[in-house]
Amino acid sequence: MKKKSVLAAAMAGAMCMGLLAGCGGKGGDTADGNTFKIGTIGPLTGDNAIYGNAVANGAQIAVDEINALGGDIQLSLKAEDDVAAADTAVNAYNTLKDWGMQVLVGPTTSGSSIAVASEANADRMFMLTPSGSSADITEGKDNVFQVCFTDPNQGTAAADYISTNMPDSKIAIIYQNDIDYSQGIRNTFAAEAEEKGLEIVSEGTFTADTATDFSVQLTAAQAAGADLLFLPIYYQEASVILNQAKTMGFAPTVFGVDGMDGILTLPGFDTSLAEGVMLLTPFSADAEDEKTQNFVSEYQDRFGEIPNQFAADAYDAVYIVYEGLKAAGCTADMSYEDICEALVGQITTMSFDGLTGADMTWEATGEVSKAPMAVVIKDGAYVLP
Repeated sequence: MKKKSVLAAAMAGAMCMGLLAGCGGKGGDTADGNTFKIGTIGPLTGDNAIYGNAVANGAQIAVDEINALGGDIQLSLKAEDDVAAADTAVNAYNTLKDWGMQVLVGPTTSGSSIAVASEANADRMFMLTPSGSSADITEGKDNVFQVCFTDPNQGTAAADYISTNMPDSKIAIIYQNDIDYSQGIRNTFAAEAEEKGLEIVSEGTFTADTATDFSVQLTAAQAAGADLLFLPIYYQEASVILNQAKTMGFAPTVFGVDGMDGILTLPGFDTSLAEGVMLLTPFSADAEDEKTQNFVSEYQDRFGEIPNQFAADAYDAVYIVYEGLKAAGCTADMSYEDICEALVGQITTMSFDGLTGADMTWEATGEVSKAPMAVVIKDGAYVLP
């Protein structure tokens, strides 16, 4: 089924939102007998809170817009904190089940998503993670789906982009070898780079325990003549690398992936260090289409900052669920098991146009198909190159 009405819904929601106070808030329970209960899980506190709060915020905007339409489908959202820990995420999932959750839009991070996906699959709870990117999340689970790119796809897409736009680059890679996210992207990037004839001149690794000093890795990359530094890592470690590279006078082009989204809002980070950094992302807050600008404006009004891709992924995820519920004729008095089976049937046949991609479709394996785009950081903002 082709999704056609998200923009109209967003515009109507923006017009009516002020009239509908009490449509739900982070952690709030405003559900009644005619309201579907949607849960989300992510790090609302701790080192990765920038991701979890973005997901909760983006999802809440979508919920409020949908509720403002006044149709048969009303939504209540409840967010639980997992501090990006798998065991805490499972506890949060059970808390949401006790609340009466009928659909899970989450978790936010891959590790938590992997742990919760097994529970959701056994329970027959429909799960759509906005930002969990590991291929292991959906493997063997027919009711678990993703909105963001998988790790393998990110690595392949990054190598393809560099091959097309910077084919003569001498590439150095620095990746974290004790997390699946970074390791997985590195593996597919290296394989695709070899296939495309790209030159990798240096590779360096680190672990969570050694993520404060990258002088050895950077020195090796500089000595090898690298002019492009590929970082399939998260923004916290990337900020340290950028600072240390500047200190040693090493200034390659830096190319990252979605885990680097958030570096511009990292407390205490000098954003001038990220000038010229490129990354693959499904979302740019500087895009000029009306849908994106409406979302960015609403997000800034509510939360005082520019939304990152995690917020946009979550916003899309709620609308994907909404479109599926409508198309399947679901009602709020249905069990979560019955809703799950209905949504599985819909998501594998629908096409969705959202903030993070046009004509998104899903394989029965849970993987989303959509085209990435590259953005570059200029004057403290993401812009199209």
